[in-house]
Parts: sequence; structure tokens; C-alpha cells
Amino acid sequence: MKSTTFISAIVLAAVAVTGTTALAKGPRDRAPVTFQELDANGDGQITKEEMEAHRAQKFTTADADGDGKLSLEEMQASAQKKANDRVSKMFEKLDADKDGFLSKDELPKPRKGDKMFDRIDADGNGSVSEQEFADAKDKMHRPHKKRGPADKDDN
Repeated sequence: MKSTTFISAIVLAAVAVTGTTALAKGPRDRAPVTFQELDANGDGQITKEEMEAHRAQKFTTADADGDGKLSLEEMQASAQKKANDRVSKMFEKLDADKDGFLSKDELPKPRKGDKMFDRIDADGNGSVSEQEFADAKDKMHRPHKKRGPADKDDN
């Protein structure tokens, strides 16, 4: 599979998966809320009450049976709806000829696909081994340090 096709497939899958985990993530991991969404009365100021009302509305929307509690199924349904909405918007944006299908030409072109592939291909042989893939995946999940050399055991 060509790296361009591979990366495009990953991008599409990531967009779909991102929405399904939206409710499970912490507040910093969610999609940013716009100022206008929080400024309910449109006065150009956000109050604590408006922020709490926004939070309560999100809860009420997810609480499908109205019992004041969120079940696993309600959280999954809410996250799936968000994922479906995101994919629909992305699809509409990408479907340049508006035929209801995405062709390979309509998929986003990776901006750094070749560079990323080359970084993962540690031995430079033009292919990615299972070990190189695992190493790259591990590196992506490691926290980044702001300064200093790589971890060293000082004991």
C-alpha cells in the first residue's frame, strides 16, 4: 500500500475514533468550545453561570432517559453522535464534486507523509518493519520533555 493511501486511511480512521472517545477524555482533550457557544445571552461576556449552564446542557443532552445519571450506553450514544457529526462535516467538505462519494483524489493529501514515513523507516530501507512500527508508536505515546537530555537512570 502506498504511504499516501495508508496515511489518508489513518486520518479518516482517526477522525472517526476521536469522536467516540470525546466524553471519556478530560476537559483539556475535548474539542474547543467557541466563545459564542458559552456567551448564551450574547452580551460579549461569559459568566460562571453561562459556563455552568453550558455544562449542564451537555449533560442533559447526553442523559437520554432523563434520570439525572449517565449510563455507559448514554455516553457511548452521545460520543457516537459527535463522531457521526464530525465525519459528516468532514465528508461534506471533502466531497468536492458532491456526488456522495469520496474518490482517492478527494482525500486530503498528507502534508508530511513522506517525512513521517522516512522517520519511521529507521534503517532507511524503504519499508517499515513491525519493530520500526512498534518503536514509532511507542515514541508517539511517550510524554515530551521540555528540556534536558533523554531519560537517564541516575541511580
